[in-house]
Amino acid sequence: MGGYASALGHQNNNKKETCMSTKNKLSRIVCAIGATTLLGASLLSGVASAAEKIRWQVPLAFPSHLIGLTTPVKHLSESLKAVSGGDIQLRYYEPGELVPPFEIMDAVSSGKYPAGYTWIGYDQGTIPALPLYSGAPFNMEPPAHLAWYYQGDGKKLLEEIYAQRNIHPMLCSIIGPEGAGWFAKPIEKLEDFDGLRIRFAGIGGKVLEKLGASVTMVPGGEIYQALERKTIDATEFSQPAVDKMLGLDQIIKNYIMPGWHQTLTTSHLLVNKDVWDKLKPESRALIEMGCESATLKGFAESEWAQPTALRDYQKQGVKAQVLPEPVLRELQKVTDEVLDEMAAKDEMFKRVLTSQREFMKHHSIWHGMGYLPRDFYKYD
Repeated sequence: MGGYASALGHQNNNKKETCMSTKNKLSRIVCAIGATTLLGASLLSGVASAAEKIRWQVPLAFPSHLIGLTTPVKHLSESLKAVSGGDIQLRYYEPGELVPPFEIMDAVSSGKYPAGYTWIGYDQGTIPALPLYSGAPFNMEPPAHLAWYYQGDGKKLLEEIYAQRNIHPMLCSIIGPEGAGWFAKPIEKLEDFDGLRIRFAGIGGKVLEKLGASVTMVPGGEIYQALERKTIDATEFSQPAVDKMLGLDQIIKNYIMPGWHQTLTTSHLLVNKDVWDKLKPESRALIEMGCESATLKGFAESEWAQPTALRDYQKQGVKAQVLPEPVLRELQKVTDEVLDEMAAKDEMFKRVLTSQREFMKHHSIWHGMGYLPRDFYKYD
Protein backbone atom coordinates (compact mmCIF):
# COMPACT_ATOMS: atom_id res chain seq x y z
CA MET A 1 0.00 0.00 0.00
CA GLY A 2 2.72 2.39 0.98
CA GLY A 3 4.65 1.79 -2.24
CA TYR A 4 1.51 2.11 -4.33
CA ALA A 5 0.45 5.30 -2.52
CA SER A 6 3.91 6.72 -2.99
CA ALA A 7 3.88 5.86 -6.66
CA LEU A 8 0.39 7.27 -7.06
CA GLY A 9 1.40 10.45 -5.31
CA HIS A 10 4.43 10.78 -7.58
CA GLN A 11 2.21 10.21 -10.62
CA ASN A 12 -0.24 12.89 -9.44
CA ASN A 13 2.64 15.30 -8.91
CA ASN A 14 3.82 14.62 -12.48
CA LYS A 15 0.33 15.30 -13.79
CA LYS A 16 0.21 18.57 -11.87
CA GLU A 17 3.62 19.57 -13.19
CA THR A 18 2.59 18.58 -16.73
CA CYS A 19 -0.63 20.55 -16.36
CA MET A 20 1.27 23.50 -14.92
CA SER A 21 3.79 23.25 -17.77
CA THR A 22 1.00 23.09 -20.36
CA LYS A 23 -0.73 26.08 -18.79
CA ASN A 24 2.52 28.03 -18.83
CA LYS A 25 3.11 27.16 -22.49
CA LEU A 26 -0.43 28.09 -23.41
CA SER A 27 -0.12 31.28 -21.45
CA ARG A 28 3.10 32.16 -23.26
CA ILE A 29 1.49 31.35 -26.63
CA VAL A 30 -1.55 33.47 -25.82
CA CYS A 31 0.70 36.28 -24.68
CA ALA A 32 2.80 35.96 -27.80
CA ILE A 33 -0.27 36.04 -30.05
CA GLY A 34 -1.58 39.02 -28.17
CA ALA A 35 1.72 40.83 -28.41
CA THR A 36 1.95 40.07 -32.13
CA THR A 37 -1.58 41.31 -32.70
CA LEU A 38 -0.87 44.50 -30.80
CA LEU A 39 2.41 44.97 -32.67
CA GLY A 40 0.70 44.41 -36.03
CA ALA A 41 -2.04 46.84 -35.15
CA SER A 42 0.47 49.42 -34.01
CA LEU A 43 2.46 48.99 -37.22
CA LEU A 44 -0.64 49.40 -39.36
CA SER A 45 -1.79 52.43 -37.45
CA GLY A 46 1.78 53.68 -37.51
CA VAL A 47 1.57 54.19 -41.28
CA ALA A 48 -1.01 56.84 -40.64
CA SER A 49 0.42 58.24 -37.43
CA ALA A 50 3.98 58.42 -38.80
CA ALA A 51 3.07 61.36 -41.05
CA GLU A 52 2.52 64.84 -39.71
CA LYS A 53 -0.39 67.00 -40.83
CA ILE A 54 0.34 68.22 -44.36
CA ARG A 55 -2.00 70.53 -46.25
CA TRP A 56 -0.58 71.66 -49.60
CA GLN A 57 -2.07 73.81 -52.31
CA VAL A 58 -0.75 72.46 -55.62
CA PRO A 59 -1.17 74.48 -58.86
CA LEU A 60 -1.36 72.46 -62.08
CA ALA A 61 0.14 73.27 -65.46
CA PHE A 62 -2.58 71.34 -67.33
CA PRO A 63 -6.27 70.64 -66.67
CA SER A 64 -6.64 67.78 -64.21
CA HIS A 65 -8.69 65.52 -66.52
CA LEU A 66 -6.01 64.97 -69.20
CA ILE A 67 -5.37 61.21 -69.33
CA GLY A 68 -1.92 60.19 -68.11
CA LEU A 69 -0.70 63.76 -68.22
CA THR A 70 -2.43 65.16 -65.15
CA THR A 71 -4.75 62.36 -63.98
CA PRO A 72 -1.83 60.93 -61.93
CA VAL A 73 -2.10 63.90 -59.57
CA LYS A 74 -5.62 62.76 -58.63
CA HIS A 75 -4.27 59.27 -57.90
CA LEU A 76 -1.45 60.84 -55.89
CA SER A 77 -3.69 63.01 -53.73
CA GLU A 78 -6.24 60.25 -53.09
CA SER A 79 -3.59 57.65 -52.28
CA LEU A 80 -1.68 59.90 -49.90
CA LYS A 81 -4.86 60.84 -48.06
CA ALA A 82 -5.85 57.19 -47.71
CA VAL A 83 -2.49 55.74 -46.65
CA SER A 84 -1.83 58.55 -44.18
CA GLY A 85 -5.26 58.36 -42.60
CA GLY A 86 -6.01 61.88 -43.79
CA ASP A 87 -2.79 63.42 -42.47
CA ILE A 88 -1.38 64.19 -45.93
CA GLN A 89 -3.72 66.14 -48.17
CA LEU A 90 -2.74 67.70 -51.48
CA ARG A 91 -5.39 69.98 -52.94
CA TYR A 92 -4.71 70.67 -56.59
CA TYR A 93 -5.93 73.67 -58.55
CA GLU A 94 -6.63 74.02 -62.25
CA PRO A 95 -4.27 76.11 -64.44
CA GLY A 96 -4.48 79.79 -63.66
CA GLU A 97 -6.51 79.43 -60.46
CA LEU A 98 -3.43 80.09 -58.34
CA VAL A 99 -0.69 80.95 -60.83
CA PRO A 100 -0.29 80.79 -64.63
CA PRO A 101 1.17 77.48 -65.89
CA PHE A 102 4.48 79.05 -66.90
CA GLU A 103 5.03 80.49 -63.40
CA ILE A 104 4.72 77.32 -61.30
CA MET A 105 8.46 76.79 -60.83
CA ASP A 106 9.00 80.33 -59.56
CA ALA A 107 5.99 80.11 -57.24
CA VAL A 108 7.37 76.91 -55.67
CA SER A 109 10.94 78.17 -55.56
CA SER A 110 9.96 81.33 -53.69
CA GLY A 111 7.70 79.46 -51.27
CA LYS A 112 4.54 81.15 -52.48
CA TYR A 113 3.14 77.65 -52.80
CA PRO A 114 4.62 74.53 -51.20
CA ALA A 115 4.37 72.42 -54.35
CA GLY A 116 3.36 72.43 -58.01
CA TYR A 117 2.64 69.80 -60.65
CA THR A 118 4.00 70.71 -64.06
CA TRP A 119 5.66 69.87 -67.36
CA ILE A 120 9.15 71.08 -66.53
CA GLY A 121 10.04 71.74 -70.17
CA TYR A 122 8.14 75.00 -69.84
CA ASP A 123 11.17 76.37 -68.00
CA GLN A 124 13.76 75.59 -70.68
CA GLY A 125 14.42 79.31 -71.13
CA THR A 126 15.71 79.42 -67.55
CA ILE A 127 17.13 75.90 -67.26
CA PRO A 128 18.11 74.55 -70.72
CA ALA A 129 18.56 70.95 -69.51
CA LEU A 130 14.95 70.47 -68.42
CA PRO A 131 13.52 69.39 -71.82
CA LEU A 132 15.87 66.40 -71.71
CA TYR A 133 13.70 65.23 -68.81
CA SER A 134 10.28 66.38 -69.97
CA GLY A 135 10.59 64.82 -73.42
CA ALA A 136 13.31 65.23 -76.05
CA PRO A 137 13.56 64.38 -79.77
CA PHE A 138 14.78 60.93 -80.76
CA ASN A 139 15.37 60.09 -77.12
CA MET A 140 14.50 57.12 -74.91
CA GLU A 141 11.13 55.44 -74.68
CA PRO A 142 9.45 55.26 -71.23
CA PRO A 143 10.93 51.94 -69.99
CA ALA A 144 14.50 53.03 -70.78
CA HIS A 145 13.93 56.51 -69.34
CA LEU A 146 12.68 55.00 -66.08
CA ALA A 147 15.78 52.79 -65.91
CA TRP A 148 18.07 55.76 -66.53
CA TYR A 149 16.15 57.95 -64.08
CA TYR A 150 15.89 55.56 -61.14
CA GLN A 151 18.92 53.32 -61.63
CA GLY A 152 21.25 55.65 -63.48
CA ASP A 153 22.18 59.33 -63.23
CA GLY A 154 18.78 60.83 -64.01
CA LYS A 155 17.28 61.42 -60.59
CA LYS A 156 20.54 62.57 -59.04
CA LEU A 157 21.23 65.10 -61.82
CA LEU A 158 17.69 66.50 -61.72
CA GLU A 159 17.91 67.01 -57.97
CA GLU A 160 21.22 68.80 -58.49
CA ILE A 161 19.63 71.04 -61.13
CA TYR A 162 16.73 72.05 -58.91
CA ALA A 163 18.73 72.41 -55.69
CA GLN A 164 19.92 75.77 -57.02
CA ARG A 165 16.27 76.82 -57.24
CA ASN A 166 15.39 75.63 -53.72
CA ILE A 167 13.21 72.85 -55.16
CA HIS A 168 12.99 69.11 -54.60
CA PRO A 169 11.71 67.44 -57.83
CA MET A 170 9.91 64.10 -58.14
CA LEU A 171 8.96 62.26 -61.29
CA CYS A 172 5.20 61.83 -60.97
CA SER A 173 3.99 60.86 -64.44
CA ILE A 174 5.30 59.35 -67.65
CA ILE A 175 3.48 58.61 -70.90
CA GLY A 176 4.58 57.40 -74.31
CA PRO A 177 5.27 59.38 -77.48
CA GLU A 178 3.13 62.29 -78.56
CA GLY A 179 1.69 62.81 -81.97
CA ALA A 180 3.98 64.94 -84.13
CA GLY A 181 1.23 67.52 -84.56
CA TRP A 182 -1.78 68.82 -86.44
CA PHE A 183 -1.01 70.33 -89.84
CA ALA A 184 -3.23 71.82 -92.54
CA LYS A 185 -1.30 69.84 -95.17
CA PRO A 186 0.62 66.54 -95.05
CA ILE A 187 4.38 66.69 -94.41
CA GLU A 188 6.33 64.99 -97.18
CA LYS A 189 9.75 66.69 -96.88
CA LEU A 190 11.66 68.95 -94.49
CA GLU A 191 10.94 72.02 -96.63
CA ASP A 192 7.25 71.69 -95.72
CA PHE A 193 8.06 73.06 -92.24
CA ASP A 194 9.54 76.26 -93.68
CA GLY A 195 7.40 79.34 -93.00
CA LEU A 196 4.86 77.61 -90.76
CA ARG A 197 3.59 79.41 -87.68
CA ILE A 198 3.48 76.56 -85.23
CA ARG A 199 2.99 75.90 -81.54
CA PHE A 200 5.76 73.44 -80.68
CA ALA A 201 7.30 72.75 -77.29
CA GLY A 202 10.74 71.77 -76.07
CA ILE A 203 13.81 71.01 -78.14
CA GLY A 204 11.65 69.90 -81.06
CA GLY A 205 10.62 73.52 -81.43
CA LYS A 206 14.26 74.54 -81.82
CA VAL A 207 14.66 71.88 -84.52
CA LEU A 208 11.73 73.33 -86.48
CA GLU A 209 13.10 76.86 -86.04
CA LYS A 210 16.29 75.65 -87.67
CA LEU A 211 14.13 74.41 -90.55
CA GLY A 212 12.51 77.81 -91.00
CA ALA A 213 9.32 77.54 -88.94
CA SER A 214 8.12 80.35 -86.69
CA VAL A 215 7.70 78.62 -83.34
CA THR A 216 5.64 79.92 -80.45
CA MET A 217 4.59 78.54 -77.06
CA VAL A 218 0.92 78.55 -76.14
CA PRO A 219 -0.51 76.96 -72.95
CA GLY A 220 -2.51 73.81 -73.61
CA GLY A 221 -5.82 75.40 -72.71
CA GLU A 222 -5.36 78.15 -75.32
CA ILE A 223 -4.34 76.05 -78.34
CA TYR A 224 -7.87 75.50 -79.68
CA GLN A 225 -8.58 79.25 -79.76
CA ALA A 226 -5.22 79.95 -81.41
CA LEU A 227 -6.02 77.48 -84.21
CA GLU A 228 -9.57 78.76 -84.52
CA ARG A 229 -8.39 82.37 -84.85
CA LYS A 230 -5.62 81.25 -87.23
CA THR A 231 -2.89 82.89 -85.16
CA ILE A 232 -1.02 79.62 -85.69
CA ASP A 233 -1.01 77.28 -88.70
CA ALA A 234 -0.17 74.06 -86.89
CA THR A 235 0.40 72.67 -83.42
CA GLU A 236 1.48 69.73 -81.34
CA PHE A 237 0.38 69.15 -77.80
CA SER A 238 0.23 65.59 -76.52
CA GLN A 239 -1.00 62.09 -77.27
CA PRO A 240 -4.07 61.25 -79.41
CA ALA A 241 -6.44 60.85 -76.44
CA VAL A 242 -5.32 64.12 -74.84
CA ASP A 243 -5.44 66.06 -78.13
CA LYS A 244 -8.98 64.76 -78.60
CA MET A 245 -9.96 66.14 -75.21
CA LEU A 246 -8.80 69.56 -76.40
CA GLY A 247 -10.86 69.24 -79.58
CA LEU A 248 -7.93 69.77 -81.93
CA ASP A 249 -9.39 67.29 -84.42
CA GLN A 250 -12.42 69.56 -84.84
CA ILE A 251 -10.30 72.19 -86.57
CA ILE A 252 -7.57 70.27 -88.43
CA LYS A 253 -7.91 66.82 -90.00
CA ASN A 254 -4.25 66.00 -90.75
CA TYR A 255 -2.56 64.31 -87.81
CA ILE A 256 1.18 63.62 -88.13
CA MET A 257 2.91 60.72 -86.40
CA PRO A 258 5.14 59.44 -84.79
CA GLY A 259 6.20 61.82 -82.04
CA TRP A 260 9.82 62.19 -83.08
CA HIS A 261 10.09 65.39 -81.05
CA GLN A 262 8.97 63.78 -77.76
CA THR A 263 9.44 60.06 -77.42
CA LEU A 264 7.87 60.39 -73.98
CA THR A 265 6.32 63.05 -71.80
CA THR A 266 6.81 63.43 -68.07
CA SER A 267 5.24 65.52 -65.36
CA HIS A 268 6.92 66.30 -62.06
CA LEU A 269 5.84 67.27 -58.59
CA LEU A 270 8.04 70.18 -57.54
CA VAL A 271 8.25 70.81 -53.79
CA ASN A 272 9.81 73.81 -52.10
CA LYS A 273 13.05 72.46 -50.63
CA ASP A 274 12.68 74.25 -47.30
CA VAL A 275 9.24 72.66 -46.93
CA TRP A 276 10.56 69.27 -48.03
CA ASP A 277 13.54 69.28 -45.68
CA LYS A 278 11.30 70.01 -42.68
CA LEU A 279 9.10 66.97 -43.29
CA LYS A 280 9.55 63.79 -41.27
CA PRO A 281 11.36 60.99 -43.12
CA GLU A 282 8.13 58.95 -43.00
CA SER A 283 6.20 61.73 -44.73
CA ARG A 284 8.85 62.16 -47.42
CA ALA A 285 8.84 58.41 -48.04
CA LEU A 286 5.06 58.32 -48.44
CA ILE A 287 5.09 61.20 -50.93
CA GLU A 288 7.95 59.65 -52.94
CA MET A 289 6.12 56.32 -53.06
CA GLY A 290 2.92 58.15 -53.97
CA CYS A 291 4.60 59.67 -57.02
CA GLU A 292 6.08 56.34 -58.06
CA SER A 293 2.61 54.78 -57.82
CA ALA A 294 1.05 57.68 -59.74
CA THR A 295 3.65 57.30 -62.50
CA LEU A 296 2.73 53.64 -63.00
CA LYS A 297 -1.02 54.32 -62.81
CA GLY A 298 -0.85 57.20 -65.28
CA PHE A 299 1.19 55.19 -67.78
CA ALA A 300 -1.38 52.39 -67.70
CA GLU A 301 -4.25 54.84 -68.19
CA SER A 302 -2.47 56.45 -71.11
CA GLU A 303 -1.61 53.24 -72.94
CA TRP A 304 -5.19 52.06 -72.51
CA ALA A 305 -6.67 55.24 -74.01
CA GLN A 306 -4.52 55.84 -77.12
CA PRO A 307 -5.74 53.06 -79.46
CA THR A 308 -9.37 54.00 -78.85
CA ALA A 309 -8.63 57.63 -79.68
CA LEU A 310 -6.81 56.72 -82.91
CA ARG A 311 -9.63 54.45 -84.05
CA ASP A 312 -12.17 57.18 -83.27
CA TYR A 313 -10.10 59.57 -85.40
CA GLN A 314 -10.32 57.12 -88.30
CA LYS A 315 -14.11 56.96 -88.00
CA GLN A 316 -14.32 60.77 -87.93
CA GLY A 317 -12.25 61.33 -91.06
CA VAL A 318 -8.97 62.38 -89.46
CA LYS A 319 -6.01 61.37 -91.61
CA ALA A 320 -3.22 59.98 -89.43
CA GLN A 321 -0.04 60.23 -91.47
CA VAL A 322 3.15 58.39 -90.52
CA LEU A 323 6.17 60.44 -91.57
CA PRO A 324 8.31 58.76 -94.24
CA GLU A 325 11.52 57.26 -92.88
CA PRO A 326 13.78 59.54 -94.98
CA VAL A 327 12.10 62.58 -93.37
CA LEU A 328 12.60 61.07 -89.90
CA ARG A 329 16.28 60.39 -90.65
CA GLU A 330 16.76 64.00 -91.73
CA LEU A 331 14.95 65.28 -88.66
CA GLN A 332 17.23 63.16 -86.50
CA LYS A 333 20.29 64.65 -88.19
CA VAL A 334 19.09 68.20 -87.56
CA THR A 335 18.15 67.22 -83.99
CA ASP A 336 21.69 66.02 -83.27
CA GLU A 337 23.05 69.34 -84.54
CA VAL A 338 20.70 71.29 -82.26
CA LEU A 339 21.53 69.11 -79.25
CA ASP A 340 25.26 69.53 -79.79
CA GLU A 341 24.85 73.31 -80.12
CA MET A 342 22.88 73.45 -76.86
CA ALA A 343 25.42 71.24 -75.08
CA ALA A 344 28.21 73.60 -76.13
CA LYS A 345 26.40 76.51 -74.44
CA ASP A 346 25.35 74.93 -71.14
CA GLU A 347 27.44 72.61 -68.96
CA MET A 348 24.52 70.94 -67.18
CA PHE A 349 22.76 70.31 -70.48
CA LYS A 350 25.95 68.65 -71.69
CA ARG A 351 26.19 66.46 -68.56
CA VAL A 352 22.60 65.25 -68.84
CA LEU A 353 22.80 64.73 -72.60
CA THR A 354 26.07 62.80 -72.28
CA SER A 355 24.59 60.60 -69.56
CA GLN A 356 21.51 59.88 -71.69
CA ARG A 357 23.51 59.12 -74.82
CA GLU A 358 25.84 56.79 -72.95
CA PHE A 359 22.93 54.90 -71.44
CA MET A 360 21.08 54.69 -74.77
CA LYS A 361 24.20 53.24 -76.39
CA HIS A 362 24.54 50.73 -73.54
CA HIS A 363 20.82 49.92 -73.51
CA SER A 364 20.52 49.54 -77.28
CA ILE A 365 21.69 45.91 -77.28
CA TRP A 366 18.73 44.99 -75.08
CA HIS A 367 16.34 47.36 -76.83
CA GLY A 368 17.31 46.02 -80.26
CA MET A 369 17.60 42.31 -79.50
CA GLY A 370 15.32 41.74 -76.53
CA TYR A 371 12.06 43.08 -77.98
CA LEU A 372 10.20 41.84 -81.04
CA PRO A 373 10.31 44.16 -84.06
CA ARG A 374 7.24 46.38 -84.12
CA ASP A 375 5.73 44.73 -87.20
CA PHE A 376 5.18 41.57 -85.11
CA TYR A 377 2.68 43.61 -83.10
CA LYS A 378 -0.18 43.23 -85.57
CA TYR A 379 -2.13 46.27 -86.72
CA ASP A 380 -5.01 45.90 -89.16
